[in-house]
Amino acid sequence: MKTQARVAGRTGSLPVWALPLAAGLLPAIAAVTAFLISVQTGLIAPCNPVLDGCVSISRAARHELPNLVFRALVLPGATLQAITWILCAQWLGSIDADSGKTPRILAVLGVLAGMFFVLYGTFLGSEGDIYQWLRRYGINFYFGFTYLCMLLTSARIFELTQGGRLRIPWQMHRALGVLCLTLLALGLGNLIAKSLLGDEALVDRFENSLEWLAGLLFTLFFAIMSWLWHQTRFRLHPGTET
Repeated sequence: MKTQARVAGRTGSLPVWALPLAAGLLPAIAAVTAFLISVQTGLIAPCNPVLDGCVSISRAARHELPNLVFRALVLPGATLQAITWILCAQWLGSIDADSGKTPRILAVLGVLAGMFFVLYGTFLGSEGDIYQWLRRYGINFYFGFTYLCMLLTSARIFELTQGGRLRIPWQMHRALGVLCLTLLALGLGNLIAKSLLGDEALVDRFENSLEWLAGLLFTLFFAIMSWLWHQTRFRLHPGTET
C-alpha cells in the first residue's frame, strides 16, 4: 500500500488541510498553557513574555506540571510538523512535476526539523550538562531547519503563482514572504543585540521576546499553509501501486 498526494479531490480521498493547522497550533497551545500554569502555581511571576521578555518558553515549561503538559502537546506537534513538510513537498510536486530537487530537500529538512523538535521536547527539564546540550541544540536546529523549510516553500509558491500554475490571492504568498523576512530580521536583531547590549540580563530578555515572537510567526505560517491546502483541495488518495 502506498499513499499518494493529489491536489484534485477523488472518491475515497482524504482532506489534509487540518494537519498543518494542528501542527502549528499544538506547540503554541503548549507554550501558552505551560506559561499560564507556571504563573498560577507560582513558578514564575506574572508578566507579558512577548513585550517584557521576562521568561523564555523553555523556562516557562521546565518544571513540574507545566513540563508534563508542554511535552504532551509538543511531541505530537513535532511529529505533525514533520509530516506536514513531507506532504508539503508532495503538494508542490503535484502542482508542478518539474520542481527539481526542491520537494526532496524540503522533505528531508522537514524531517530533521521534527526530529530536533522532539529532541528538545524530550529533554526539556532534564538535569545535567549533556541534557542541557541536547535541549539547547535541539531547539536551535529546529528553528533553523524549519526556517529553511519556510524559505523553500515560500520561494516555490511564488514561482508557481508567477507562472500561473497556482492561483491564490496575492496577499497569501506575500504574507509568507513577509513572515520569512520578519524571522530573518529577528535573527539579525538577536545577533546585533548580543554584540551591542552590554547588560547580560537585558540580552536575555531580548532573546526571550524574540523566541515568543518567532513561535507566533511559525504558527501563522502553518495556518496559511492550511488555508492554501484547503483552497487548492489538496487531498490524500490511498491507493495500491504495482
